Amino acid sequence: MSRRLSVAVVGLGIGRNHLQAYQALPDHYRIAAVCDLDSAKLTAAKVEFGAGAGLTDYAELLAMPDVDVIDICTPPSTHRLLIERALAAGRHVICEKPLTGSLADLDAIAAAAKTARGTLSPIFQYRYGNGLQKLKLLQEKGLCGKAYLATIETSWRRDADYYEVPWRGKWATELGGCCLTQAIHAHDILSYVNGPVRSVFARAATRVNPVEVEDCAAVSIEMADGSLATLAVTLGAAEELSRIRFMFEHLTVESRSTHPYRIGDDPWHFKGKTADIDRKIAAALAEFVPSEESFVGQFVRIHAALTDGKPLPVTLDDARASLELITAIYHSAEAGVAVNLPIAADHPKYANWMPAGRRWR
Repeated sequence: MSRRLSVAVVGLGIGRNHLQAYQALPDHYRIAAVCDLDSAKLTAAKVEFGAGAGLTDYAELLAMPDVDVIDICTPPSTHRLLIERALAAGRHVICEKPLTGSLADLDAIAAAAKTARGTLSPIFQYRYGNGLQKLKLLQEKGLCGKAYLATIETSWRRDADYYEVPWRGKWATELGGCCLTQAIHAHDILSYVNGPVRSVFARAATRVNPVEVEDCAAVSIEMADGSLATLAVTLGAAEELSRIRFMFEHLTVESRSTHPYRIGDDPWHFKGKTADIDRKIAAALAEFVPSEESFVGQFVRIHAALTDGKPLPVTLDDARASLELITAIYHSAEAGVAVNLPIAADHPKYANWMPAGRRWR
């Protein structure tokens, strides 16, 4: 077994999910510290997860000599500064989505990461569900053929109490609404499977709660390979679900998990165009070896990258593709035009994707 890595988790909201995953991997990680401004959360987490230290001061955390990895789970508007400080301190960094608040910020961080001793790993844990990994196996074996159409639904519910957390629902601190903070993982799966996006046309609205950011969206996409996709998002669903369908030349694939937040997990349904294709699918899937899913699955792969020299499971290029899609969605929804990708530094939303007036029509 490769050496254990010492990790410190900063931010104890979604950070608790990260801590649970590290706790499930005692041969891979030691929880060296937890860090949060809320002293009550800090004390509880330190005891629950057996952390070596509980700190409210990020500078004090960075000064700890025995921390290999800083895992950032704070509100989105804080990510860039915390990432840059951790990289400057020579640490490996894991950071929750969205990695930054603009493509300009991401490109600045990427430049800093190139010369840093540590690595930067964006979080996209939905990729590591066994259902989605089965689809990736079928793609690798050439059984899918060309892509035709993908449909992705993110139908969740966020009531008024969700927005009682002061930084939520505001452009300045949450940086966006349902497309950025809820559906970003499902939308990442589209590029993970079907490659780069070529063009986006989007409509966004705020209909569920009286907040600044969008809570409903409908997006039409053309991929670089010529296939099409639709993305539908709402935070007003009476029954929460996430659903994906990929239609390929030789087969159709559908997620069948009923859990809205584990869309990549089994069961997934695979149906070939012919009986012969179905036999080939069955033979390929018989070779599939299930592995750890969600955060545990990503953290196992990050550990292998940091200790055994394997590739990072999610790269800064992956994070940029995700934020390019976000930028295109927000520009299209505001301007009422199709937006072509990739997005370069001369694009009007490169430095700031927020709409004028910071409210949707």
